[in-house]
Amino acid sequence: MTVLVRPKPLGDDKVREFRMLIDGQWVAGAEGRTIERVAPGHGVVVSRYQAATKVDAERAIAAARRAFDDGRWPRMTASERSLILLRAADMIAARADELAFLDAIESGKPISQAKGELAGAADIWRYAAALARELSGESYNTLGEGTLGVVLREAIGVVSIITPWNFPFLIVSQKLPFALAAGCTTVVKPSELTSASTLVLGEILEAAGVPAGVVNIIVGTGPEAGAPLTTHPDVDMVSFTGSTGVGRLTMANAAQTLKKVSLELGGKNPQIVFPDADLDAFVDAAVFGAYFNAGECCNAGSRLILHRDIADEVTGRIAALAAKVKVGDPLDPETQVGAIITPQHLEKIAGYVTAAAVEGAAVSHGGAALDLGMGQYMAPTILSAVRPDMAVAREEVFGPVLSVLTFETTEEAVRIANSIDYGLSAGVWSRDFDTCLSIGRSVRAGTIWMNTFMDGASELPFGGYRQSGLGRELGRHAVEDYTETKTLNMHIGQRTNWWMPR
Repeated sequence: MTVLVRPKPLGDDKVREFRMLIDGQWVAGAEGRTIERVAPGHGVVVSRYQAATKVDAERAIAAARRAFDDGRWPRMTASERSLILLRAADMIAARADELAFLDAIESGKPISQAKGELAGAADIWRYAAALARELSGESYNTLGEGTLGVVLREAIGVVSIITPWNFPFLIVSQKLPFALAAGCTTVVKPSELTSASTLVLGEILEAAGVPAGVVNIIVGTGPEAGAPLTTHPDVDMVSFTGSTGVGRLTMANAAQTLKKVSLELGGKNPQIVFPDADLDAFVDAAVFGAYFNAGECCNAGSRLILHRDIADEVTGRIAALAAKVKVGDPLDPETQVGAIITPQHLEKIAGYVTAAAVEGAAVSHGGAALDLGMGQYMAPTILSAVRPDMAVAREEVFGPVLSVLTFETTEEAVRIANSIDYGLSAGVWSRDFDTCLSIGRSVRAGTIWMNTFMDGASELPFGGYRQSGLGRELGRHAVEDYTETKTLNMHIGQRTNWWMPR
């Protein structure tokens, strides 16, 4: 039985109007069209944006190009850029409640979760500010008396930043402050479903002292506004987070002009559990990992690989705890699982559950959409008796659906974990550290959690193997991803003429 938190109606005063930020001006789109966002938890319009076209994207790119080439941002000292980023972090913290509300109302995530994400985002901006002053090159005085080598590290240039709808403010904060710390200028395109908090971030950055043209923010669909950001010759790098399918398209588009590409894509993340694990801790982590953000999370622990000896017991315990999860109104502080992003996505999630049942999986808990009177919701779902070859065990459902598989040997567990195209993250649970370390070294994923799940910190790199993406975000090298190196090879003293005959 799912605990329901029924949404309360919103007033008409909740609709907010937004313009785009191009070259320091808040402007309408070239065609004057708008995009309306319907709140997934309440079914009413809450935001209205100017819809960008190719013309608007090209205006934003041109502004970013001018701001880079004239040096107004890259030629600042690192300490000056760092100070501006620190001011921005303080302003993010000061407006955290407003930003969290916007993310909750537009994405459907619980307000308490959104507030936690805002605290994490502010920390990332402070971390990037510190890294701005750590960026440095190299020198080599070991090349002989006549040679001195210096390696400079310079901002790569104009960066297109394209972000998804599931973590609107957090994910832009995993990209933009590091690009700015490096001295880059940017064009940011958030998802047209959840653009409000990113546009407010534009206000914050203006107030913090970021010069005009350094950060440009446009709102629009991928084909109209996003595609030009990946193909235009004046863009030097694309940083994209989203589905693997769109990531492939982004990479193909960028290849036309050989841009640098950073991709954080999908995941189908396993948790491998041995009989000696702390099962109390694991059951809690399994429910959290599967249903956090309604499972609309690339890092979701959507694939449990349980030792056969404990599979039935653990599945039952997870189902019992899942029945206590509070599902409903994103704006209620007690809610733990909010709304699904769109009706179409809810239909897709339900389709995976139906197909799995047809293939022989058992619905151990949930399995259906919930009617709460407004918006769209899905019951936390557990599928047991899942085989590794089923679509629900191999493809990213991106919803609150947990698939349970079993194993008998460590080798089998690793084989199941590595049998899919993704490699973003994984978890292993055992009191035997040798077992954890062995799994950690064998599973091909960018993050391995041991006796925990979905913990993180600004200092730890994040990214995936294989079709989970290219490159890493966060960590002490994050700023370097937005740079190029330049070698200065200097001759000292008289040069010997060895080529031309004398």
